[in-house]
Amino acid sequence: MRVVIDSEKCQGHGRCFALAPELFESDDLGQGLVIGDGQVAPGQAQAAHLAEQNCPEYAISLVE
Repeated sequence: MRVVIDSEKCQGHGRCFALAPELFESDDLGQGLVIGDGQVAPGQAQAAHLAEQNCPEYAISLVE
């Protein structure tokens, strides 16, 4: 599974990197960025789902 952020939808609320700092970071403007290629390790799946569910703009997707 991979995480993806739609940069067109992201409004920089910061919930993704607050909830899953191992998967997301912020850019200079506070927009969410996926770390690396977005690959989710088995132990990070719960954090990835939590970030997806808590994004108020629905900008985060999980892709198989």
